[in-house]
Amino acid sequence: MRLFAIGDIHGCAGALRRLDQELKFGATDTVVTLGDYVNRGPDTRAVIAHLLELRDRCRLVTLRGNHEVMMLRARDDRSFLPKWLTYGGAETLDSYAASTFADIPEAHWDFLESTVLFHEEARDFFVHANVVPDLPLAEQPEKTLLWAHFSVERPHVSGRRMVCGHSAQKSGRPLNCGHAVCIDTHAYGGGWLTCFDVEANVCWQASQEGALRQEMLSPPE
Repeated sequence: MRLFAIGDIHGCAGALRRLDQELKFGATDTVVTLGDYVNRGPDTRAVIAHLLELRDRCRLVTLRGNHEVMMLRARDDRSFLPKWLTYGGAETLDSYAASTFADIPEAHWDFLESTVLFHEEARDFFVHANVVPDLPLAEQPEKTLLWAHFSVERPHVSGRRMVCGHSAQKSGRPLNCGHAVCIDTHAYGGGWLTCFDVEANVCWQASQEGALRQEMLSPPE
């Protein structure tokens, strides 16, 4: 059994497919995606379609990111639509060849609405953005889970390691603080999409162009 976490995809379907091709996610694997599937990158539609297919052949846990929140809000509150478009929503609509939200398949809306705020395993927990260290996960403010930038003053009260995304590491490499790891490596901005083998502490990374690299998680900073 393998446990993987995948950082912020942001419409980078080519990089996601390359990781899946290499790692061959299967029935005994758990894959936790950390949110921000939509916006900014070129092919949100293909990303969600691939994740729906992946859900049928492995245990897929899909977290909610702040960009899913913005997309759902823009659908339900049209006064927010212009702002959403400036945060990458225009690229998302382009990927559907859509002029309105009605052109987006219902299954894709269902996918966005089914996303969750956190996930726990025996030695690690997974969130999109960050946590308040002294609060149990069930008591975390949604604003922190979805929007707070990466900072780790002290370990979480649970004693588990936090694996998160949201704060783009423009170096292209995950940031390891020992009790927390950020694996958003700026896929949409010319960086890499990171798939973290949580048990082995190995990072697999793919670019949109199909390049692949593998390395051990760096020592804590």
